[in-house]
Amino acid sequence: MVYLGLYGFAWTDYDFEVTPAYDALAAGHVWRFFQLAPEYGGSLELRSPFALLPALWGGSEQSRFQIVSIPCLVAAALLAVWLFARLRELGASLLARWVTLGLCAANPITMYACIVGHPEELLGAVLCVAAVLAAQRGRVVWAGVLLGLAIVNKEWALLAVGPVLVALPAGRWRALVIAGGIAAVFYAPLIAAQVSAHSAGATLSVRTTGGIFQPWEVWWFLGSTGHIVKNSDGQILVGFRTAPGWIQQLSHPLIIALAAPLTLLAARRGRKRGGTDALLLLVTLLLLRCMLDPWDNVYYPLPFLIALLTWESLRFRQPPLLALVATMATWADFQQLANRLSPDALAAIFALMTVPALALLLRELYSPGRRAAGGTLSVARYQLAGD
Repeated sequence: MVYLGLYGFAWTDYDFEVTPAYDALAAGHVWRFFQLAPEYGGSLELRSPFALLPALWGGSEQSRFQIVSIPCLVAAALLAVWLFARLRELGASLLARWVTLGLCAANPITMYACIVGHPEELLGAVLCVAAVLAAQRGRVVWAGVLLGLAIVNKEWALLAVGPVLVALPAGRWRALVIAGGIAAVFYAPLIAAQVSAHSAGATLSVRTTGGIFQPWEVWWFLGSTGHIVKNSDGQILVGFRTAPGWIQQLSHPLIIALAAPLTLLAARRGRKRGGTDALLLLVTLLLLRCMLDPWDNVYYPLPFLIALLTWESLRFRQPPLLALVATMATWADFQQLANRLSPDALAAIFALMTVPALALLLRELYSPGRRAAGGTLSVARYQLAGD
């Protein structure tokens, strides 16, 4: 259904960032492909075999746009079917199984991510969740391979390193070496091509995103008002703020920097309680990424939602109410309310949703007295069910 809905890509990120690179690849210019690849060029490498398929039957650029989304959609479908089967083994209700499958395979935010040309966000979500699940079962090689592919797909997957390591009962260094080796193999040609092109003075098609400042992040009210802000099409964004000068340099490193102490604290708590909830740690870090990233867009929360859905389904074995509410709230704030409310109002709603959610996750993860059936989030779920 998502595949059939991909009917055009003009003026999207795919048009500006992906098309030039895949055009070069289709013409046989592999080195130029590496030079023109965007910042998430690793994902283009992973999906490059699909990008070449339309040439077999003379397919158009539209066909390529659709086909390179297939591995991402299939990954989500496989996770959905696995969750469905696992919940059946655990004795979950039929409603819980079907709601979980629907949210994983047909999340409305997935559709939008594919339309604007970012299906790799879905692929990264599934790879990170799968890496943690493999680690929890002691599958060192699979955990390392899946983690490495996730990092290749997009760099924010570095947030999954900690959850994978705390989930592994042994073989942590082996998993790290495997993941690092895979990432190095894919990133080496990209880095070499970019360096050579820069040295030669070539103009690349990689779009700079340093000025992006969206309402859906916690830094919004630190921005300055009274400035004219335009989008990439030259349209004036009424009510938008300009980012502080330091935010673009600080925000992304800060997300990674905060992941390290949060992971170490979770591992320390886990040793005292007989184990760390690695999936819950992944959920927490992915939510933190959305809150601290000034580029936050509607598809950014997708990895958080997929991880939350997986954790909640396997933890409670009942309909994933938290994931369902989070999906609906995300869609409402990013899409339905975006043209009806001011940016300041959107930012306030985002903060009212995410700050309490992060507090609940942190309490559930680090509370010394947390119990499987009596935690804070357990109470919240049953309150939602009662409402």
